[in-house]
Amino acid sequence: MKTVRNLLYRDVLWSVFFVTIFFIALFFFIDFVDEMSRVGRNGYPMGAAALAVLLEQPGHVYELFPIAVLIGTIYSMARLAQSSEFTILRTAGLGPGRALSLLGVIGLLFAVLTFSLGEYVTPHSEQAAGFLKARFGMGLAIGSTGAWLKEKRAEPDGERAITVNVHGVGKDGELTGVRIYEMDPGGREVRSLVAEHAVVPRTRTIHEWTLQNVTETRWIPATATTAPRVDEKKMAEMAWPTTLNASVAAAALLPPQSMGAVDLWRYSTHLAEQDQATQNYRILFWKRVLYPFACFVMVALALPFAYLHARAGGVSVKVFGGIMLGISFVLLNNVAGHLGLLHEWTPWIAASVPSAVYLLMSMSAFAWLVRYR
Repeated sequence: MKTVRNLLYRDVLWSVFFVTIFFIALFFFIDFVDEMSRVGRNGYPMGAAALAVLLEQPGHVYELFPIAVLIGTIYSMARLAQSSEFTILRTAGLGPGRALSLLGVIGLLFAVLTFSLGEYVTPHSEQAAGFLKARFGMGLAIGSTGAWLKEKRAEPDGERAITVNVHGVGKDGELTGVRIYEMDPGGREVRSLVAEHAVVPRTRTIHEWTLQNVTETRWIPATATTAPRVDEKKMAEMAWPTTLNASVAAAALLPPQSMGAVDLWRYSTHLAEQDQATQNYRILFWKRVLYPFACFVMVALALPFAYLHARAGGVSVKVFGGIMLGISFVLLNNVAGHLGLLHEWTPWIAASVPSAVYLLMSMSAFAWLVRYR
C-alpha cells in the first residue's frame, strides 16, 4: 500500500504543481501588461511595477488554488484511468474507501497549504504591493470619498462620537487628507480637525496619532455671560489620542481581500462595538476559515473521473470538464457571498454553501460510479 500511496501522491502533487505554475505565469503576464500603463507616472519605474505585480501573485494563487487542485487531480486520475493503471490498482485491492482516504489526506494537506497562504502570505504581500505603489506612484487613493472610521470616547460632558475620514496613503505610509469630526451626546459638532498628514504608530502600546499641519476648529456654545463663538487655530503638529490602532486603520484603508481571518474578526468586532454593519466582514471571515476546505472538496470531486472508462472521453475532455466545474464553483462561491450579504443570511451558512453543494455532488457521483460502473 505504501507503493500505491507514493504513486498517487507523486502524480497528483506534480500535476497540481504544474497547473499552479501555469496560473501564476498567466496572471503575472496579464497584470504586468496592465501595470505597464502606469509606468513613468510620478517616477514609477518598471522594476517597481514588476515587483508590485509579483507581490500580487500570492493573492491569485490563493483564489485559484482549489481550481488548480481540481484540474491537476482530474488530470492525474484521468491519465491513470486512460493507461489502465487505476484499473490495475483496483484489481490489486484498492477499494473505493481506501482510494477516498488516500486522496483525502492529500486534500487536507492542500487545505493546510491554502490556509497558510491566505492567512500569513497573501495579506502581507497585498499590503506590501499597495504601499509599494503608493511610494513610487501617486499614492494609494481610497475611492472618491475616502475611508471612514468611527469610535466612541467617554468625556466628562458625556460620550463623544468621533468620525474620521482619510483620503489616501502617502509615499511613506502616512495617511493623507485626514478629517476628524467630534459630536457631543446631542449630535452637535463640537470640534473638527483637518490635517494634511497623520502618522499612525504600528505598536499597540501607543494610542495616539501624530497629526501634521493641523487646523483645529471648536464650536463653543453660549453661556449666561458669553455669546456662542467659533475658535480656530493652526498647528504644525499635534498628538491626537485614539483607540484606532494601525490594524484597524489598515483594515479600513486596504481592500478586505488583503486581510487575514484574525484581522477580519478583529475589525468586524470593532465595527460591532461602534454600531456599524458587520455582515460583509463576517461573511469574508467565514470564507477565509472555510475556503481552504474547498481543496478537500475538489479532490473528492476529481476522484470519480478515475472510475470513468476511457470510452467516456479522453484526458483532454475530462480536464476541460474539470475547468468548467472549477469556474462554476468560483461563480457559486461569489454569488453565495453576495446573496448572503443582500438577504442577511447567517455568515457561516453563506460561506459554506458552495463547498457543501459540491461535496454532495462529488460523493453522489462517486457512489453512483462505484455501484454501477
